[in-house]
Amino acid sequence: MYNMMKKFFLSLVVVLVAFSLVGCKSKKETPTIQAGSQRITTPFSGNEYRADANHFRAVNMGTSVDYAMARRIALQNARTELAGSIEATVKAVTAQYADQRQVGQRQEFQTRLEEESRTVVNQLLNDVRVIGDETFREPDGRFTVWVAIEMAKDALMQSMNNSISRDERLRLDFDQHRFRQIFDEEMKKFENQ
Repeated sequence: MYNMMKKFFLSLVVVLVAFSLVGCKSKKETPTIQAGSQRITTPFSGNEYRADANHFRAVNMGTSVDYAMARRIALQNARTELAGSIEATVKAVTAQYADQRQVGQRQEFQTRLEEESRTVVNQLLNDVRVIGDETFREPDGRFTVWVAIEMAKDALMQSMNNSISRDERLRLDFDQHRFRQIFDEEMKKFENQ
């Protein structure tokens, strides 16, 4: 009798586990497109407008009843996006670089290097190159301007080298070749995104 009850409970446990596994199975929802939906293609959405190993790039838009204002908004939005990409990349590079260098005040060195890079980026953002520009007139009369901008990686590196060479404390602990290697590795990640 004891063996029979043991087998019954064991069978019951197996059945319950099997049902719970089937019941817990996650349901994958397939995205559906509603009837009447239209595909929208945004300007400058091709690969040639994405950041790569040699250039930081950004695409953005602005809308206004005044064409000049719409263009200014688009350029400002694109510059802000570009600055964010550059800042994130430079921050990753400086963190890796500072970790690899045996600098006495590592945190101070990293902070100073990041401050220098922000100053350089702010100066360079005034010299970005517009690589695409499209204007649309909306049905309500407003203008929508799309712009694509880029900044060469080498321009950033050159400006950073010049800025660092003017700062005596940074210059002492700065290995330009190693910094460039780490920077190039980070830039290659853009191509894999």
